[in-house]
Amino acid sequence: MTDQAMTLVRLDDTDLTIADGADDVRGHTVLDRSGDETGKVEGLLIDRGLRKVRFLEVASGGFLGLGKRKVLVPVGAVTRVDDEHVHLSSDRDHVASGPGYDPELTTDDDPGRPYGEDVYGYYGLMPHWSAGYIYPGYPFR
Repeated sequence: MTDQAMTLVRLDDTDLTIADGADDVRGHTVLDRSGDETGKVEGLLIDRGLRKVRFLEVASGGFLGLGKRKVLVPVGAVTRVDDEHVHLSSDRDHVASGPGYDPELTTDDDPGRPYGEDVYGYYGLMPHWSAGYIYPGYPFR
C-alpha cells in the first residue's frame, strides 16, 4: 500500500492540470485572518494518486526575488478563496514563522511524514493521512 504522505508532488512538476482554471490559486495574494498580506501562492503540492491539493506553497518577503522565504500551508488553513486572494485562518507572523520549505532541496518523497507532521502540527490541523481526516473542500469558493 502506498503511503499517501509520500506521494506529494508540486503540480508544476507533473503533466496534470487543474480542471477548472478558476480554481487555480497560483499567483493569488495570501491574506491572513486580519486581511493583511502574507505573501503569494507560488505553487500547489498535490497528492498525485488522489489528485487533491494538500498544501499551498507560499512565498513572502525578499526583494526582486532575493531573500524570499517559502512555507507550506495546509489547505485546511484556508478559510476562503476569491478571484485574487487566498484567506487564511492564521495571522501573518504565524504563517511567516512556519516550517520553511525549499523545493530545490527536497526529493520526490518530500514532504514526507516528519516534515508534514511538523507543518500540520504547526497549524493545529490533522494530517491528511490520519484516520478520520476529511478533505476540506478546497478551493473554498
